[in-house]
Order: sequence, then C-alpha cells, then structure tokens
Amino acid sequence: MIDLEVLKEAVRKRKARSETYGDLEFLRFSDDFQDVPRGTVVFKEEVIWGYPHIGRIFMLEKGLREQFTSPFWVEEKIDGYNVRVFKNEKGVFALSRGGYICPFTTDRLADLINLRFFEDNPDLVLCMEVAGPENPYIEESPPFVHEDVAAFVFDIAFKNSRKFLPVEQKIELLERYGLPGVNVFGRFTHGDIPKIKEILLRLDREGREGIVIKEDSPSDRRAKYITRYANLNDIRITSKNMLQLPPEYYTNRILRLVLFMEEEGLKEDTELHRELGKAFLHGLFEALEEFKKDRKVSTSYRCRFRTKENALLFMEQMRRRSKHIQIIQRSLEKEGEFYLLEFEKVFMNMTGLLGHLLSGGLVFD
Repeated sequence: MIDLEVLKEAVRKRKARSETYGDLEFLRFSDDFQDVPRGTVVFKEEVIWGYPHIGRIFMLEKGLREQFTSPFWVEEKIDGYNVRVFKNEKGVFALSRGGYICPFTTDRLADLINLRFFEDNPDLVLCMEVAGPENPYIEESPPFVHEDVAAFVFDIAFKNSRKFLPVEQKIELLERYGLPGVNVFGRFTHGDIPKIKEILLRLDREGREGIVIKEDSPSDRRAKYITRYANLNDIRITSKNMLQLPPEYYTNRILRLVLFMEEEGLKEDTELHRELGKAFLHGLFEALEEFKKDRKVSTSYRCRFRTKENALLFMEQMRRRSKHIQIIQRSLEKEGEFYLLEFEKVFMNMTGLLGHLLSGGLVFD
C-alpha cells in the first residue's frame, strides 16, 4: 500500500484526485508523485499501480549490450492504447494509462478476454493493449486487426505491488485461459542480435510498431525499440493536428528513424525523402481543405458498445477530459447486437489558427 502521508500530500498538491465511476469511488494519481507513477489508483482495500515508464533505446545493438546483462525476452509492441484490467467487488474494470476507468473498454471486456481468469485469479491485473480500426482513442490500427478492436495482453501484474509475473508464467496463464497475448519472439542473448534485427526488418516491412525487451532477471529491466515505419506513421497521423504536440515529438521521431536505418543498414534514398515529406505535408493539406470546406479541422471515429448507457458515459467522460478538442456526437444507433457510436474530435487549436491565417491575420515569429 501507499503510505498515508504520501497520499495526503499528493491530494494537497493536486497530484491525486478523487474520482467516481458509477458507485465506485477511488483516488487517481494524475501525475507522477514521489515514487508513485501517474495512473496509480487507490481503492479502500487495494492499489492498482500505474504502469511504469519504459525507456527507449535508439541504437539496438549498443543499447542491448549497455542496458541488459542477462538473457532477455523480446515481445512485439502493439500500436494501440494501454489498459489495466482488474476485478473488485463491483465488477471487472479497465483502467486507462492515466488511471481513469474506460467506459468503452470496460463495456467490451467480455468480447475481448476470458473473464473466468479473474474468478480464479482475483489478485492479478491484466496489462494489455487494445487496438483496431474501431477504437475511440487513436487513428491508427495494426495491419492484422481488420475490424472492431482486439486485445493483446503484454504483462500480468499483482494488485498492491509493482511486480509482474515472469514472462514464462505469463505465457502459461495466457494459454491456460485462452487469453490473447502479444507475440513473444523468444528469449535471447547478446549473441542473437542478428536474429533480432531480422525480426525488426520484418516488422518494419509489415507496417508494425516495434519491440519491447524484458530482462529475464529479478531486476526485470525493460526497454523499447521502434521501427522506421512506426516513426514515419506517428508523424503522418499527427501532422493534421501538430499544434497539440511539442516540437521534440517530431525531432525525436526523425532522429529515431535515421538511427533505425543506420542500425539496419538501410540506405537513404529519394523514396525516404518522399515518404517523410508526405508524412508532414499530407496532414496539413488535409487540414487546410477540411477547414475551407467545413470551417473546422477534425477526425471522425466509430466504435461499438454493448450498452447505450456506456456509450453515453464514454461521451461524457471524453467531453470532460478534452481541453483543446471539441467532442461532437454524430450518431448512436442500435446495429445488430451493438450500439454503434459515431463521433468527431474537432481540433480547436488548428481550427483557430487556420481561421486566423486564412482571414489575413498576423503572426509574429
């Protein structure tokens, strides 16, 4: 558990806030505070610790030799959003990375995973990525999820603890309960780096995000490494609303892209120049055309809910949490066994800037 004085100080400094979800009450750490990570949630009898920050290596071979002294597991990193799923006396819930209970994921849990896992293992927490073209948070989807959403468990944690099950035990539990997991490429040593590079080249060709490396030791040291494709794709899907992001978001990805190519022996060519330029410019041209047509810059989403109540709760939560984005519900209709929600995120910063510029406004550099 977290020390009571730490909790009191976090609340006093507004680093932890009271939250409710239905009749469930909890304390949510909205920022890192002392040794408590953002997204940690405190209930009366238990703590669900926030998922730890994982460092990134930019040079694969040197990074692996520098950061890992024992054999390590290599797993696929999935392009989705991160949730922690747990059970208490009120039911089974999914927590977002920031510590909110997600109405969408909670609504769809029975479709995504075998909930019997929690009947037998009430003290465990499933850490998983949810991904697919009909998710309500991010615009991109892995190439192997063609509709709706799917779940991929990447860790199993303990309640009231920062520890995770070792990878082999995690794999055994996933198989026992038929739970979907991320690809585990194997257990490697530094002598296997050529094999790992081959894996990364294949992931890059297939339009996949990258890998997470987990040391097979009590320290459980971790790192992540991203493909060339993922860095280009991050730029492509955010350029339409680049005002929301700091400049280092883009400079980091350009640097990571170049270093990935250096590591993998890929050559600079005109196709790369074209791809990078298009990644930046296509979104901006799209934003401009949208504004000229509709006087706004936005992105549309659609997702499926089991209940209408959860869809409305999701919309309420999104509106409450969005500071520079306007959330507009377009439709909510019963379609077969689901309620299909369609909504729009209007990017107020980009909309406002284009309105100012296209009307002849001044900008001082």
